[in-house]
Amino acid sequence: MCGRYASFREDQALADEFAVAQVADDVRLLPPSWNVAPTDGVRIVVERADRTTGEITRQLRLARWGLVPSWAKDPTIGSRMINARAESLTDKPAFARPFAARRTLLPADGYYEWQAPSPAGGTRRKQPFYLHPADRGVVALAGLYEFWKDPTKADDDPSRWLVSATVITRPAAPELAHIHDRQPLMLVRDDWAAWLDPARGAEQTLPLLQADGPRLVATPVSTAVNAVANDGPELVEPVEPPAEPRTAPV
Repeated sequence: MCGRYASFREDQALADEFAVAQVADDVRLLPPSWNVAPTDGVRIVVERADRTTGEITRQLRLARWGLVPSWAKDPTIGSRMINARAESLTDKPAFARPFAARRTLLPADGYYEWQAPSPAGGTRRKQPFYLHPADRGVVALAGLYEFWKDPTKADDDPSRWLVSATVITRPAAPELAHIHDRQPLMLVRDDWAAWLDPARGAEQTLPLLQADGPRLVATPVSTAVNAVANDGPELVEPVEPPAEPRTAPV
């Protein structure tokens, strides 16, 4: 799964990287984070019609992490929909509809995963790893987004609409499976346009769920990342993982 990631690159750098034509005002108010957690505000790249011209433009917008289906009674369901499994996207109504037309990319600098302790080891704590490109380039997490209208608010209330997003996950690549059996679906630059294109339907987009992603480096980091209250560049600094205790000879 993907339950925590880092996104600390500046807005303008992301706009340049993703060839974004429009950056929403509320995006500029979002601070950088080395410990993005579920229900946090996140930056998403989408292709949607411009409100003024009606032309499809690539935009950097703000969403809440945890998808809230349009038919949900309240937004609390979003905390259980931070991830969507690639294998069952078209089978689940909450994900099938946005997969057909509301696909997004969530810019990230890397993501975190926790390796379970060895059964033979003496430690009970999971070891966190920061997974990122070796060149420290941007990572494009493939996701879906949705609009939910708050029925308790008036139609002229600008806050009545909630934009939410989920990160798609897939089985982990062989070189990462020893850390966790799943990983986020990450798309390389050549696949960004096809993924974001709202004119492409679900059938046309299915092959991208199997696309090869970027090569990643797994860096052991401090357990400080375990607490969502902790944030800062020190969270991605490498540490020496605890050594496995040696078994005494029989």
